[in-house]
Amino acid sequence: MILSRENILKLIESGDLVLDPYSEGSQQPASYDLRAGEDYVLKKGECTLVHSMERVELPAGVAATLMCRSSFGRKGVLIGGGYVDPGFRGNLTLCLVNMGPEDVPLPAGERCVQIIMHEVTEGSSTYNGRYQDSVGAVGSRI
Repeated sequence: MILSRENILKLIESGDLVLDPYSEGSQQPASYDLRAGEDYVLKKGECTLVHSMERVELPAGVAATLMCRSSFGRKGVLIGGGYVDPGFRGNLTLCLVNMGPEDVPLPAGERCVQIIMHEVTEGSSTYNGRYQDSVGAVGSRI
């Protein structure tokens, strides 16, 4: 089940879900738009590691999928990777690949990626991997 705006807001209000700093303008009916944590230029033909402005903390019963916003997709920007396990804490590193014909500026605070949250049924395991408590954009640790 995909979490609705109302589900997301209830989880935030209870303290079980953290999206900090939260922006009402980023809240969508069934997702939340993550914002770029600093100024970037997405160079054509390159992958750029962008960190989310928001610190994200998912509870045990919630996982998430990341999707590039359609306005960036129309410019040729795609996202590589895109799954967040329950229990993840930290800034998300967004692997944005610009396949378009020109560089795309991405200013700090620009909404760039949607996080779509899903209920995890009958699960109690949480993420405790090498990217836990990430700050800023984090390159591969393997």
